[in-house]
Amino acid sequence: MKIEASWNAVLSDEIAQPYFRKLIEFVRAEYDAKHKAVCYPPEHEIFAAFDQTPFNRVKVVIIGQDPYHGPRQANGLCFSVHDDMAFPPSLANIFREIEQDLGKPIPTSGNLQRWARQGVLLLNATLTVRQGEAGSHQRQGWEKFTDAVIQKISDQKQHVVFLLWGGFAKKKGAHIDRSRHLVLESGHPSPLSANKGHWFGNRHFSKSNNYLQRTGQQPIDW
Repeated sequence: MKIEASWNAVLSDEIAQPYFRKLIEFVRAEYDAKHKAVCYPPEHEIFAAFDQTPFNRVKVVIIGQDPYHGPRQANGLCFSVHDDMAFPPSLANIFREIEQDLGKPIPTSGNLQRWARQGVLLLNATLTVRQGEAGSHQRQGWEKFTDAVIQKISDQKQHVVFLLWGGFAKKKGAHIDRSRHLVLESGHPSPLSANKGHWFGNRHFSKSNNYLQRTGQQPIDW
């Protein structure tokens, strides 16, 4: 349960706090082979969002809530699934919006590692979950930790795009310094929200790229 070196340096004060040690003890107990519950993502992918997007490379932040809690879905990146998995409904709607916004064909894989490697931090508010039990690892300390992650990015970087989809993500992003960063908000891509007109047409992907280019950064190949 090690975090990537650049993130470890930025978050060293947070990692040293008693609540984080207690959180890690909880997670280790949950993942222990003697425990009856199965947890996701796999233990080596809990910090995948940080491993694949070092602090100095963060250009875009997308905030999710929990990892997927079905077998073999979660890979440590919010909204992302392993290569051979069917698209969950929210991810399918994300790809549909990209198709409408940028004219890009819907990909064959829902693995978003390709985004992460370009500087898109795919951050779930809670990084672990029990199989079949949505929200089962909430209120154990993950939310406090990921609030600190968002705050560090806001305070220490400039010209980052934050994509806040749905009420939960908007609350997580309440303290972002909007004078330093671009914050784009819309409804959640889940069918419940998207089908009511709160998601499709937000054009967040082209808006993100336009902002990145205006601030001298490479756009994301969505």
